[in-house]
Amino acid sequence: MTAAGVALFLLGQGPSHPERRVEGAVPATVAASSQLQPLPDRLVELRAMRPISAAITVADGDTLLDILLRAGVERDEATAAIAALRRVYDPRRLKVGSKVDVDLGPRSPALAARPLDAVALAPEPGRRVVTSRGATGFEASANRLPEIREFAHFAGTIKTSLFESATEIGVPPPVLAAIIAAYSYDVDFQRDLQPGDGFELMISRTRDSQGEVVRTGDIVSADLVLSGKHLPIYRYVDSTGQVDFYNDKGESVRKALLRTPVDGARITSKFGMRVNPILGFSMMHKGVDFGVPVGTPIMAAGAGAIEKAGDNGAYGLYVRIRHDKIHGTAYAHMSALAKGIRVGAKVKQGQVIGYVGDSGRATGPHLHYEVLVNDQQVNPMSVKFKSGNILAGRELQRFKSVVAEAETRLAETPVATKLALAKKAE
Repeated sequence: MTAAGVALFLLGQGPSHPERRVEGAVPATVAASSQLQPLPDRLVELRAMRPISAAITVADGDTLLDILLRAGVERDEATAAIAALRRVYDPRRLKVGSKVDVDLGPRSPALAARPLDAVALAPEPGRRVVTSRGATGFEASANRLPEIREFAHFAGTIKTSLFESATEIGVPPPVLAAIIAAYSYDVDFQRDLQPGDGFELMISRTRDSQGEVVRTGDIVSADLVLSGKHLPIYRYVDSTGQVDFYNDKGESVRKALLRTPVDGARITSKFGMRVNPILGFSMMHKGVDFGVPVGTPIMAAGAGAIEKAGDNGAYGLYVRIRHDKIHGTAYAHMSALAKGIRVGAKVKQGQVIGYVGDSGRATGPHLHYEVLVNDQQVNPMSVKFKSGNILAGRELQRFKSVVAEAETRLAETPVATKLALAKKAE
């Protein structure tokens, strides 16, 4: 190999040997001239003639000044660059784990260190701020990054809970909360889900040009597989502009009453005959008891008007709601009523009406919940309610086309996996 060939090889312009390649690219004409000087000294000189860039990860306790000083920037230059950056971004909001791109210029005999050319960072998805050297000093700018709309497909097996298994593969918590709310009319998430059950869902979202998720859009479809039975639902906007989730038959998942009016509950006493734990003899237990901590919010199981609100003997602090001419619900042993809950007040489904306690005749904190049909208590767990809306005619045909499109898109969109998330994190 000629001397020129040796120079090209060492400078990364010859055969591919990553362990010997130096940063950046050097024109072949410059490399060939190194025949006239000893290679090691000329190589060092050529390296100094090139600008360099570094992507630095923010560590716990780091400030932007710390990062620039570690990169070899002179303190005066670092301070001036940060002062300019403050016009568009507060560097005190730097997040641990984020990246800071630092560009340094060529070293010259007049400078002890390389000059700072630019600093850039993405304080949030979709936005990039830069401070760069201008004719009169450092200048700062903030720009929105180009955005791409896409669909994300998630699928997994439930281990201990839907929340844990879904968040593990990257399902955003707000999406998961919406899915749970949609299914809560038919599924009791404390009792119906078993390890080995499955889930699948697809959402729309927007990413920026660097691959970061800028915003999560709508849920397109979801499916829970409980003991082998599929429960698919689809988001649908009807001809009047109303948005709801429907099953594959075009029936709204929204029902007159929620299955459980408290979150994270376990049943401590079912509907039916039992030995009263305080009185010590058998009597009819006309509701279902949910064991939950004091202060847990209690939601109205359905929309309606407050018929009773206040102390009610053995029931303690008590609320009863009339939903229609036939149906009502009652809530007992509260610790407090929510603001605005009084006789005659209108409430919406899911609205907080009070908080769990142990008032009245109770052995500990719990919610005693009753469903009334024609003013007679019935088993809350066995009551079946019709869908809030059933599509028909042209509306149903339009819905079926939406379902077909969702199923096609689902089949065409790769499933997000933990492996893909790990690669992205790298």
